[in-house]
Amino acid sequence: MDPNGSGFTIVEEVPMDGKDDSREGRFDEAKGDVKQAVGDVTGNEDLEREGKKDRTKGKAKQALGTTKDAAGKAKEAATDAVDAAKDRMD
Repeated sequence: MDPNGSGFTIVEEVPMDGKDDSREGRFDEAKGDVKQAVGDVTGNEDLEREGKKDRTKGKAKQALGTTKDAAGKAKEAATDAVDAAKDRMD
């Protein structure tokens, strides 16, 4: 399928909006902060470890969201460049 005549075939379009991932990541990171703090105060090492795990997961989700946003912007820029090149050729 070549919807824009670029010569490239799109197999499957992946949503490039990273806002959901970033929001979920911030939530997981905050949840991890709370678990880690409660685990530290109560001496519950398992809860503290779980909090650290949630924080790491949250940071990873935020990074994924940032990457998706950057990829979406790059895709838009590439599409604009292709369209501008087509316009110059016409």
